[in-house]
Amino acid sequence: MHKDFQQWHQRKEYLHKEKERPHFHDGEVWFCTLGTNIGFEQDGTGEDFLRPVIAVKKFNQEVFWGVPLTKNRKKSSYYFSFELNGKTSTAILSQIRLIDAKRLQYKIGDISGGDFSEIKKRLIQLLV
Repeated sequence: MHKDFQQWHQRKEYLHKEKERPHFHDGEVWFCTLGTNIGFEQDGTGEDFLRPVIAVKKFNQEVFWGVPLTKNRKKSSYYFSFELNGKTSTAILSQIRLIDAKRLQYKIGDISGGDFSEIKKRLIQLLV
């Protein structure tokens, strides 16, 4: 698969210099400009390089731990499937990363309290 790193770098420069950070909270799901990444890291798609992400842990208004989502159901301790807006989404727990809020584009929903608790529990299990 061809990856367009040049187009991504132009978009990333705009985000860094001009984009304002929106207000967000833990447990929200946003489309996030993740970009074009290396190897098996999750990429964003389209001209804005977007992928849905759960804000798992907000540290301040600037950065948070985010977990990217996929539409594909996967069964292993590295994934967690849940319902969001009437559709199944799967959190890719192994790809948790620190994300600057400038990458957030628009909110698409909130994860339920029970599912959010389960995701945090499973992330803790992955770390130990």
